[in-house]
Amino acid sequence: QVQLVESGGGLVQAGGSLRLSCAASGRTFSDYNMGWFRQAPGKEREFVAIITWSGGSTDYADSVKGRFTISRNNAKNTVYLQMNSLKPEDTAVYYCAAGRTNWVTRSRARSYDYWGQGTQVTVSS
Repeated sequence: QVQLVESGGGLVQAGGSLRLSCAASGRTFSDYNMGWFRQAPGKEREFVAIITWSGGSTDYADSVKGRFTISRNNAKNTVYLQMNSLKPEDTAVYYCAAGRTNWVTRSRARSYDYWGQGTQVTVSS
């Protein structure tokens, strides 16, 4: 089992920045690829970003490329999502997830085994 706890969400004005953190406990954190997803009211959960277990590879949804950066610190069992130039359409609950994901299916929520409880991000216009 892996337990994931997100933090860092909040209310920010458009154009602002937030840094989300996801602290992991339980099984070896560095065994897992880590992803961030988000879900807005009335919408399906969507992929935001992924970082491989070593941190050597990352990928992003087109909607956040150039604005968001995913990183991890395996010594601290933590993954981060730096979000810059935030837009109102970024408003959602953000979830981190862990899994031994196949790179081909990296954007699919069902490819991940463990999920955090989510943190709310609200961007005002």
